[in-house]
Amino acid sequence: MSRLSQLERGALALVVVLTALAGAANYGAWAPVPRFALATLALAGLAWVVSFATEQLGERFGPGVTGMLQSTLGNLPELFVVIFALKAGELVVAQTAIVGSILANALLVLGLVIVIGARRSPDGVMRFSSKLPRDTATLLLLAVFIIVLLGLSLAAHDPASHHVQAISAVGAVCLLVVYLTWVIPYLRSDTSPPEGYGGPRLGLGVTLTLLLLAGGASAFVSDWFVNGLAPAIAVLNLSQAFAGLVIVAIAGNAVENVAGLVLAYKRRSDLAISVVKNSVAQIAAFLFPLLVLVSFALSTQLTFALAPVYIGALALTALTLSQVTGDGEAAEFEGWALVALYVILATLTLYE
Repeated sequence: MSRLSQLERGALALVVVLTALAGAANYGAWAPVPRFALATLALAGLAWVVSFATEQLGERFGPGVTGMLQSTLGNLPELFVVIFALKAGELVVAQTAIVGSILANALLVLGLVIVIGARRSPDGVMRFSSKLPRDTATLLLLAVFIIVLLGLSLAAHDPASHHVQAISAVGAVCLLVVYLTWVIPYLRSDTSPPEGYGGPRLGLGVTLTLLLLAGGASAFVSDWFVNGLAPAIAVLNLSQAFAGLVIVAIAGNAVENVAGLVLAYKRRSDLAISVVKNSVAQIAAFLFPLLVLVSFALSTQLTFALAPVYIGALALTALTLSQVTGDGEAAEFEGWALVALYVILATLTLYE
């Protein structure tokens, strides 16, 4: 039996209304900015529904499994957005959406989670298990290794630079194999349900129905989102890099944005970190390589070849994450440091 609060019922109704309006705006050819704004709000709303339903499902498991569930289902909108962008020939948007998702979660969302978690802690320090942060840093560094090597090869114009697609395909397969060898033992080691939180408030059937409907709707809304993106950024005079790195990344990762902050406020530090860190690892070592392989069946191919500024940003982010979270604790100023890095990077993309 479901025990939803009045606020939660109202939020679900609002998401339905926003999704309907986004569809009407897309098929009714509304003005670019309102059409894009409604698609963005609907996409973020559907991500919240996925987050809410997954949290209820996750009450039956431990923080590791719950965080993985939220990250996997929460990345559905991101997956659809990139596929539709590639089908539309928007390679820059697809690349920056993926890179932006990694950076938005690793810097902005994680930074805010640490700020809230530290403030809610009696001694001003947020504490969590250090194993997951170390593992995700390793996975991110592996992805960055491939990206940096390709960037150096292209800059030097050496013979390997003429085989970017082949190198990207091999790198994608290697990343997927490593990710699977990590994630399977990780999930098997964490199957105990959390204690002291009252258990799930939604029945299993209702939870799965919400996940199915929200996941299916996010596919349609992602298409509308991409359709409205180019006209909207042209009217607003924004760069494609800013649109992909900031707007698409934040809207597509609303699950981590909402869930991580709420869980940090509830002092569920391990679960809050798990949601965000799992998303970073999954996008870098699973979603990115998977989309590289899928793109070979599309008109526009995605590779690990990125602009130098994004290569540098990813490399420095991987090192920063290892420094800030590798010891299993973080103070408020470290959270603000991560947020500051994201603001600087977002400002730079305005002029790209």
